[in-house]
Amino acid sequence: MSRREFLQHALAGTGIAVAVTMTPLGYRVFSAADAAAGEFVPSVWLTIAPNETVTVMVAKSEMGQGVSTSLPMLVADELEANWGSVRFVFAPADDKFRDPVWGTQATGGSTSIRHLYEPLRLAGAAAREMLIAAAAREWKVPAEECLAANGVVRHKRKLKSFSFGQLTSMVAGIAPPAKPKLKTPQEFRLIGKEIPRLDVPEKVSGAAIFGMDVKVPGMLVAAVAHPPLIGAHPASYSSAAALKIKGVRQIIKLPKGVAVCADSLPAARGGVDVLKIKWEGGDPKLDNASLDARFAKALNESGIKAKETGDPATAFNAAAKKLEATFSLPYLAHATMEPMNCTAHITAERCEVWAPTQNQTGVKAMAEKISGLPADKVLVNTTYLGGGFGRRFETDVVEEALLLAKATGKPVKVIWAREDDFRNDFYRPMNLSRVAASLDSQGKITGWQHKVVCPSIFARVFPDTMKNGVDQAAVEGVANLDYDVPNLSVNYVRIDTPVPVGFWRSVGSSHNAFVVETMMDELAYLAGVDPVEFRLSHLGGNPNAYAVVKTASMRAGWGKPLPSGKGRGFAFHRSFDTNVAMVAEVAVDRKSGRVKVSRVVCAVDCGPVVNPEIVRSQIEGAVCFGLSAALKERVEIAAGGVVSGNFSNYDLLRMNEAPRIEVHLVKGQDKPGGIGEPGVPPIAPAVANAVFAAIGARFRELPLSPKAILKALKKT
Repeated sequence: MSRREFLQHALAGTGIAVAVTMTPLGYRVFSAADAAAGEFVPSVWLTIAPNETVTVMVAKSEMGQGVSTSLPMLVADELEANWGSVRFVFAPADDKFRDPVWGTQATGGSTSIRHLYEPLRLAGAAAREMLIAAAAREWKVPAEECLAANGVVRHKRKLKSFSFGQLTSMVAGIAPPAKPKLKTPQEFRLIGKEIPRLDVPEKVSGAAIFGMDVKVPGMLVAAVAHPPLIGAHPASYSSAAALKIKGVRQIIKLPKGVAVCADSLPAARGGVDVLKIKWEGGDPKLDNASLDARFAKALNESGIKAKETGDPATAFNAAAKKLEATFSLPYLAHATMEPMNCTAHITAERCEVWAPTQNQTGVKAMAEKISGLPADKVLVNTTYLGGGFGRRFETDVVEEALLLAKATGKPVKVIWAREDDFRNDFYRPMNLSRVAASLDSQGKITGWQHKVVCPSIFARVFPDTMKNGVDQAAVEGVANLDYDVPNLSVNYVRIDTPVPVGFWRSVGSSHNAFVVETMMDELAYLAGVDPVEFRLSHLGGNPNAYAVVKTASMRAGWGKPLPSGKGRGFAFHRSFDTNVAMVAEVAVDRKSGRVKVSRVVCAVDCGPVVNPEIVRSQIEGAVCFGLSAALKERVEIAAGGVVSGNFSNYDLLRMNEAPRIEVHLVKGQDKPGGIGEPGVPPIAPAVANAVFAAIGARFRELPLSPKAILKALKKT
């Protein structure tokens, strides 16, 4: 093996596939045969066409978070492309597009920028150097005398230039650089700028293809009857009435339901309504009350140690002041605006899937398993996602589409009704936590004992990540507590219930930020210290966290008086490598119990910012998402099943209830942090703390519904 081949394979081992074309045998130099095809394909990530078009492959799912713009910006800036010539294409499911850190092709954990910031910049920089080398070879001058800018390579002294499109026919044989030189932040031309999003025009025009928009010739549309009880399955059904409906073609039993395949969705839905299914299994006694009792019992178990530093029990016994509190958070649905759907087609030679998915690797594995075809015969197309929030990481609807496509021999699009989605979700887990904290005579925390009772997501999805039986998501933000606490213990009690659980935007931080930040507020008042100053006094070793806390409080006018019935609340949380601090201003109507959040001020340090407007949009969306859960949302379970079936009985935040949101970006950490999820965790505790400031009542349970507020007011 030559030195160059060794370096190329070494780069491949790190997941950084730059400036080379991937083949089944590995990496190779862009050849004359490639040039004859008319395009320059320096890596799996980009293609440059003779007509000057630069196409960037986006291997992350676009569900509104802006990756179809921010990821191309990383490539285009280092490439020195003309932004007006840049377009994007969603990458198919393929090993070469796997996340270099995770090793899978999936979108979640606010990782798109964090994991691809350097690899995509390297891809752009390597292509730029190859184009410069091609021009220098053509002019017979040293490459150092040439530079690239805005889609053109120029000679620094002579009036010579080639456009990138012209260079596509000259770059054959140019070796990829082993270590492409990246720009300094001062040299960025696109990164850090508010570049308009590339996906907006086709979304505005209606040209964008979401999963619901997929049409395949000869396609059937399927509706599925799902069990009314969690864990039940079909025992028998009658298909006679359904088959009499015009357009109904086939009735097919599935492991967890019965599907009606028809020429149209109305026909399929009509068929489902007359199937007369008899279900078996499930627990008809399962309801919110029985689940509450099971969690309360589990709270008395010792659990598994997730973190232990010092001796918090001794600190508690010797404390000048101490506080114990129990916090409860309910199961929550994802409630994506686009209902669950997937289209699949299986033939003897090929399997093709069209899915609004967050999990391309999982979808492809499912397709290979059900079709029985090898990987090179399976194609997965990722469409736009009408909301994900973790729900579309699951492959349940994909499995249904594949099974039906195999059974019918035709393309089948499965579309769930809204009720199917609400009642067959993988819910955010319910959580019950108990905290015992102690203070010394100076008002500093001396000990913190924290027990978390929560179902495990990772035990089902990624069992290999369970460490000594601890689900790391269940204790995130607690086992790695942001505050200086000399004595800390965190115990995890895993509780398995029939209610299926999955990833929900910000995962365990959505629970633990509420618990920690509400507790911090209560401790501040117990110590007689301003809540912001109390937090700052426990962040001495964390200057970046200190900076966002100070910024949010100053920008919000913390400490300025508010009228009676109004209050400000503060919260800080670090998740997904990003620090976020929030101040919420609320007004409480004592007659109706309604909480109106009028203003939210956010300070965010997510490291280097690719597109500031996208960051602000993500924080604004996260605030509304988290605020909806804080004020309204709770999955209701009765008689063995989920009774929350639609927006009529699972209320979400309305447009007229959205607060004015201010987002202030703080320059602190050097490495990129995530941004899709970190805005969710702090909003619930900030609002709960603001309600306390307004009416003097503490809340340790969500949601902060009018009923809960009125009940608390009676006690004050």
